[in-house]
Amino acid sequence: MKKKINFQLILIAMIAVFSTMALVAAICYDLFKKQIMEDLKTYAHLLEDTDALSDLMEKKYDSKKDKVRITVVDENGDVLYESDADAEKMDNHANRPEIIQTFAEGEGQAVRRSSTMGKSTFYYAIRIEDGNVIRVAKEADSIWSIFAGALPAIIAMMVLIILFCVAVAHVLTKILIEPIEKVARNVEHLDALETYEELAPFVATIKNQHENILKNAGMRQEFTANVSHELKTPLTSILGYSELIESGMASDQDVVRFARKIHHNSNRLLTLINDVIRLSELDVVDREEPFEMLNLSEIARTCVNMLQINAENHEVILLFRGITCMVRSEKQMLEELVYNLCDNAIRYNNKGGRVMVTVEPIDGKAVLTVADTGIGIPKEHQERIFERFYRVDKSRSKSTGGTGLGLAIVKHIVAKNEAEMKLESEVGKGTRISVAFACAENEKV
Repeated sequence: MKKKINFQLILIAMIAVFSTMALVAAICYDLFKKQIMEDLKTYAHLLEDTDALSDLMEKKYDSKKDKVRITVVDENGDVLYESDADAEKMDNHANRPEIIQTFAEGEGQAVRRSSTMGKSTFYYAIRIEDGNVIRVAKEADSIWSIFAGALPAIIAMMVLIILFCVAVAHVLTKILIEPIEKVARNVEHLDALETYEELAPFVATIKNQHENILKNAGMRQEFTANVSHELKTPLTSILGYSELIESGMASDQDVVRFARKIHHNSNRLLTLINDVIRLSELDVVDREEPFEMLNLSEIARTCVNMLQINAENHEVILLFRGITCMVRSEKQMLEELVYNLCDNAIRYNNKGGRVMVTVEPIDGKAVLTVADTGIGIPKEHQERIFERFYRVDKSRSKSTGGTGLGLAIVKHIVAKNEAEMKLESEVGKGTRISVAFACAENEKV
């Protein structure tokens, strides 16, 4: 970054130097041209107002000492006198720009450049009383010739200016970068740093990002520890029962019982792994889900029918009531959402309890509600039940086969769908969870 800023500052300085010198050269040359033209004008009027012209015509006056070329042209453009050549051998001058302008306006001027000689000839002409035209001319170096002559001095000056700019750019770069380097070196103590005002938003962003990174790192560490612990428990049981069977110490009745335990723990292990994989998929922020128009009511009805056996095994009545609500989502996510909410409501219910699943339009939204008459959630736990592996009653969760990830998956799915979730619960009376989706269209069925 330092090199880039340094280079850009030096580049800006060089562009400024070149542009300034070019502009100064152009301005100076323009002033130089104006001065020459003013001198020629003065010279021409002196010739008109004095007897110098008659002396000139009689060849008694040598104008070459002033390095000024003088020409006298009649009304037809024929050359009557030329100080630097034989007038009789010269071409007609009626088509020369300065002569044309003089005949039209009384005076005229022009500049003609010679690319081969590297010089410019300045012409100024005036019309006198007898109708003839006096034209005076002078040669001068072109702007490129002047520039070439001054090139060594210009180069030397530019080198000095560029070296100065390099030194200034280095100092400025150091001043600009130093606060940023301080931020990089003291991420843990950003509040104590003094930086310039423009850097404050950047420091605030870095601080928030750092805090989020630490938070996420802590969450990952906790999640890894929880996953390890959750995987270790069923694996230990499977290992223990299989060793007893392998050693031949278990009776035939024990083998059947142990096999049932192994099967139960294997299912729990597989469910846990699947939930962890699903959470990892949902954690991918830039993943684009193939959303489509879906009937939330139909998906909920299918899920309720699928969980009827599970509800009967827990001696819980599972009911559904719905109105067609079309939402834009992904089918698997909606199925997982309904399944996890219903599964939780069944697992944490009482024998003879009820779970009511409803889908209905409310205030322009498609609202899925899962209400149970179960054990309820204490208020101090309600904000944390959507965390991974967080359990209100750990012993009951393990006995019912829960992984502790169901509601975490629900939270991710709600976020992916930009839906709104509301939790109401009272210990001993039950829990009610509502999820509101943007609704496309509704009709009763």
